[in-house]
Amino acid sequence: MEGGLSALQGRLQHAFSDPLLLQRALTHRSFSADHNERLEFLGDAVLNLAVAALLYDRLKSLPEGDLSRVRANLVKQETLHQLALGLDLPSVIRLGEGEMRSGGHKRPSILADALEALIGAVHLDAGYGAAEALVLRLFQAIEITPQMTAAAKDPKTELQEWLQGRKMKLPVYRVAGTLGAAHKQTFDVECEIAELGVTERGIGGSRRSGEQAAAAAMLITLKAKMK
Repeated sequence: MEGGLSALQGRLQHAFSDPLLLQRALTHRSFSADHNERLEFLGDAVLNLAVAALLYDRLKSLPEGDLSRVRANLVKQETLHQLALGLDLPSVIRLGEGEMRSGGHKRPSILADALEALIGAVHLDAGYGAAEALVLRLFQAIEITPQMTAAAKDPKTELQEWLQGRKMKLPVYRVAGTLGAAHKQTFDVECEIAELGVTERGIGGSRRSGEQAAAAAMLITLKAKMK
């Protein structure tokens, strides 16, 4: 494992001052209580900011809504999964026995979440500049064009644009609970729009998919209210 972590740091082009951060970023909740979900939460925010800055600089002619759609295309699970495979995260991810037997080391949601956790870990280890530099390295091989706006909107992006178009604050997502065994958990996620006093729930096989399901439920509610 030590050799694998050393090789990963080479691929990341970042040597951790605190090796425990790297270890935690690669630890799924099925393996240990000291898992990567908090780092994933932080890394998700860092990733979105770094990609937003990248697009602001690269796509100078695009308006806000189109920039949001391109960003959603870049930070979606499918893209992060491919980047995680490029870093060979399946060889170093730490999973419980049940999750490992069920193929968790190949599961897109687990690998995408681990990549976000790594970004969060680099941010804590060396600051935002180092984390942003990592994000730029990860995305340097991806061709970024205005045509990415043609990608279908995911529910979270559509909800964000709906609220922004009405000058309202973004929704807050919370994990209300988890169901099932550690290696086959489903996430019950709550989406709240405080300004409207509206809350909806969604269920998914990962926190990310639970958020999308909650956002989809919220869109249905909001559109019904607007009729």
